[in-house]
Order: sequence, then C-alpha cells, then structure tokens
Amino acid sequence: MNWYYVDQGQRAGPIDETQLEELRRTGRIQPSTLVWREGMPNWTPFSEVQGELKPSFSLKGEAGPGGPTAIGAVPEAVCTECNRIYPTSSMIRYGEAHVCANCKPVFLQKLSEGARIGRGGTGGFAGFWIRFGARILDGILLAIVNFIISIVVMGGTAAVFAGGRSTAANGAVIGAQLMLWAIQIGIALGYETFMIGRFGATLGKMACRIQVVTADGAPVSYPRALGRYFATWVSSLTCAIGYIIAAFDSEKRALHDHICGTRVVYK
Repeated sequence: MNWYYVDQGQRAGPIDETQLEELRRTGRIQPSTLVWREGMPNWTPFSEVQGELKPSFSLKGEAGPGGPTAIGAVPEAVCTECNRIYPTSSMIRYGEAHVCANCKPVFLQKLSEGARIGRGGTGGFAGFWIRFGARILDGILLAIVNFIISIVVMGGTAAVFAGGRSTAANGAVIGAQLMLWAIQIGIALGYETFMIGRFGATLGKMACRIQVVTADGAPVSYPRALGRYFATWVSSLTCAIGYIIAAFDSEKRALHDHICGTRVVYK
C-alpha cells in the first residue's frame, strides 16, 4: 500500500510501509507528521495511524478524493492552517509555509500579531510566564522522582549508623550523597535531552502546549537538546537573569535559547 507524507510543507511519496517505518526510525517522520494513504478521508498525524501499520507490498493505484494525485500531476502542498492539500498555484507562500485562499485572512492576521511561521505551523512565541509554569511542572515531576530515589539511596546507608558513628559511617554518607547528586543530574539530563530531542517538549511543556524548535522551525536534534540542557545552567548561574530576559526579548528567548539557537513556541 502506498503512503504519502508531508515534508517541509510539500507532499512526498509514494512510499511503502517498510520505507515509512524506516523514515520514522531515522526521525525524518515525527509523530506529528501528516500522512495519507488510499482510503483515508484526510491527512492525519502519523501517531494516529502508526498502530495500523504492518508489512505489505507496495501497490500501484490512483489516489482517491482529497488525497495526493499521481506523480507528475499539478504541484500541490499542504495548507499550514487547515492541513488540506491544494495546488500551489492557488496558494500563497511565506517561507516554508503554504496557505490556501480560505485561510489567507487568518494567516495574515496571525502575522500581524507577531506569530511565528515555521515547519511546525503557526504559533506565537511562548512568553516568560507560560515557560515558567512549564518549568515548575517539570520541577515538581523531577522532585517526586528524586525524593523516591533519595529514600532508596539514603536508606541503604542507615544500617551503617546502627552501631554508632564512625569514620567509615561518615564516609559512607558522603559517598551516598555524591552518588545521589550524580543520579539526580543524570535523570534531569536524560529527561530533558530525550523529551526535547524526541518530542520537542518535556511533559511540563506538553501540558502548557508549547514546544522547542530551531530558528527555522525544525525539530531540535538530540545533540542540540543536550547542549541546551547544559546551557540552562548558564541561565541559572546568572542569578536566573538568563531566564528573565525571555520576558523582554522580541522572540521571547532565554539566554540558553540564544546560546543554542532555539525558540519556544505554542503548538
């Protein structure tokens, strides 16, 4: 069965299910990437159809109503606003975004209000307070996890004090505290890097419906997500001024966003 997908606002394909899975595995197709096959009434995010994929041979056939046409037909693109396919000749283009005639007034209104246009669609830059709220939610989540781990690690040293204090007991406590600190740093690092590299947002950001993207709207890679985590230390070590400048920056960027070339936008 042939599949089509949206790549930078343009229709791509056809590809079979094996190729589709390979693109997912390499990260070229994300859960939010729009896909379509014969029989589907409209383009749908990949995450909603992933469960129905199974090995099959690539079949040749004509596309149904509302879907992609055969190779060599009139160039088409996906409207950034309504996610429907239209001939590019009847659409306006802004950077990598294509907008149909019906959505043009809404699109232009968003532009006039300072909305950001990129591969992830249109959405204003996320301001200081919504980002602060997302950070608080992530902090609560990590605090719960760290509290549980603290009980386990420090509980293991409690038996050392059963016979009274000693040099060995003090050394065990210091060692346990250092190990606990390393574990907590590793959890925070892994959480931030994986979530932003894989989904573009931590759980706190997902709850606030914001995400991290590059300057051109592309997803953040794992190496950039890792670097961004360490860059947040710089924002913290400046007495949190690195975070506060997001309230005054024209693109709502914190210091670590400036360092890593990222933006935080509404989904």
